[in-house]
Amino acid sequence: MLNPVKVGLLGLGTVGGGTINVLQRNAQEIARRAGRGIIVTHASARDLTKPRLCHTDGITLTTQPFDVVNDPDVEIVAELIGGTTLAKDLVLQAISNGKHVVTANKALIALYGNEIFAAAQQKGVMVAFEAAVAGGIPIIKAIREGLTGNQIAWLAGIINGTSNFILSEMREKGRDFADVLSEAQRLGYAEADPTFDIEGIDAGHKLTILAAIAFGIPLQFDKVYTEGITQITREDVSYAEEFGYRIKLLGIAKRTPQGIELRVHPTFIPAQHLIASVNGVMNAVVVRGDAVGQTLYYGAGAGADPTASAVVADLVDVVRMLTTDPENRVPHLAFQANALSNVPILPTSEIESVYYLRMNALDRLGVLAQVTRILSDCNISIEAITQKAPPDDVDQVPIVLLTHAVVEKQVNQAIAQIEALDGIRGQVKKIRVEMFNQ
Repeated sequence: MLNPVKVGLLGLGTVGGGTINVLQRNAQEIARRAGRGIIVTHASARDLTKPRLCHTDGITLTTQPFDVVNDPDVEIVAELIGGTTLAKDLVLQAISNGKHVVTANKALIALYGNEIFAAAQQKGVMVAFEAAVAGGIPIIKAIREGLTGNQIAWLAGIINGTSNFILSEMREKGRDFADVLSEAQRLGYAEADPTFDIEGIDAGHKLTILAAIAFGIPLQFDKVYTEGITQITREDVSYAEEFGYRIKLLGIAKRTPQGIELRVHPTFIPAQHLIASVNGVMNAVVVRGDAVGQTLYYGAGAGADPTASAVVADLVDVVRMLTTDPENRVPHLAFQANALSNVPILPTSEIESVYYLRMNALDRLGVLAQVTRILSDCNISIEAITQKAPPDDVDQVPIVLLTHAVVEKQVNQAIAQIEALDGIRGQVKKIRVEMFNQ
């Protein structure tokens, strides 16, 4: 057997430590599959005195990541530090040095992947990034290789575990958003600053990558519509149940005759659909191909071993491809670099969907009639509606309804008119509904 391939690891945190553990624990199995051993020989960390969850005996340790990237013995660089500034410089330097790269950095790929892949193609090296989306779920490989014979119609995914944990707890235990967020932070599911998770930015990074692979388009994070879950209340969760739905933060990419939809937002989904049962911090992605139909990919979206599983799988792939001519390797974004499409990304105002609308109205005659008249004038038909009697000491009543499919700009026009009515108090809550029936 050939000599082991030497890996330089950037970052010895949760994922870095997990990667070393998996490589050491499964060394024999990995070598049998890759055709060569894979060993970490160099690693960098900001603080070498911190206790580690892995054994680093025999590994050259440093606080200077560029020492790892520039070491001539290192054949593959695994970037596991996160962020986009230093990580980008390190990855581009590794590529410039002719080294292959494995990364778990979704923000780096979503924001700078086009530049990174172009540099890698020019140098004839690989950049693998399975761990950047949905942790241990091999969704990149599934779309890029397993479904390569399909035209992908759409995909929809629960791709942020923190938001899914919060929404699951709100539904199962009737808790408020702020209360569950605090618990998620105590449990380590959410960062001290949870903005990227709860505002949909993290899911937007991942959706950018999935859409590029599914549709053969450049990475375009700046065109992804993102809306978080901070405005979801117990009442919304309860009404979703009443109508036969559950609320999930979904990343959705859809091919339409007018262009491609790229959006992350809270979504009503039918309670009987498999993805509605994905709870806690778990992830899942549904992909619709013209030949295969709907397929579901489910698993742990984060954590040391699940994410390390994806990192090690990428390392094995790179080792298998070391002797393959660059032009014969699997393309980074599934399609050949010179065959990417410039299909337009649709603005959300042009997207057609079903909508959940909730508003507070004064408990008096004629308000509901005014609301339905406005919807009718905007060519919006109603699928279901409920208006519950208020308690004796309350003069406002919630009006909740589901529309039929309609273009969003019509809904926005109707909402503006409804909010201007004398009998309506506050803003109209709007949540999109995904039926998964195409």
